[in-house]
Amino acid sequence: MSLGGFTGFILGIYHGSAESGLRFRAENAHRFPTTQTGWYLYHKSKNYHMALGGIKEGMKMGLKQSAWVGVFFGMEECIDRGRAGVVRQWRGFRGIREEERLVAGNRDFVSSVLAGLGTAGAFSAWNRFPVPTAARVAKLGAKVGLAFGVLQDMASILRGRRLGYVEFIKRHTFGATETIIDTDGVAATAG
Repeated sequence: MSLGGFTGFILGIYHGSAESGLRFRAENAHRFPTTQTGWYLYHKSKNYHMALGGIKEGMKMGLKQSAWVGVFFGMEECIDRGRAGVVRQWRGFRGIREEERLVAGNRDFVSSVLAGLGTAGAFSAWNRFPVPTAARVAKLGAKVGLAFGVLQDMASILRGRRLGYVEFIKRHTFGATETIIDTDGVAATAG
């Protein structure tokens, strides 16, 4: 969220300062200076207005970006936990450790793609985009979610974490089994 906020702040400074400079020029177009000192003071005052406008817009855009990144990550976590709950109901509850393992096993690119789509939908609804624009935003959200999810999966593999869909494919293709620790600490094999 902080990286998103910082990026939004930098973009907001750029956009806000340019807009403030144009606004200052438009507001003072009827009284341009005629002396060299007047032009110096004009540009000095314009630069102050540009700096203030840039900082204001940077703060607003940084907060917005940070909030939307927070929505994405919150939605991704809810989807991860929801998928784990569905798996838990399907397999039957096996204890707290198993539940945490199920949540970890459901952290993959699918949740990131769904979170990207959900965030794009919320953003489109918030801004009241027309349907064609909302469809473009949804495609972009899915693509960004896929890219981010694949990067997360690659980082997870490098850390040694097992991915749920890889284990599912191995289990159903090669017939591999997994060891599950029951609430009593008894190891059981699930196929």
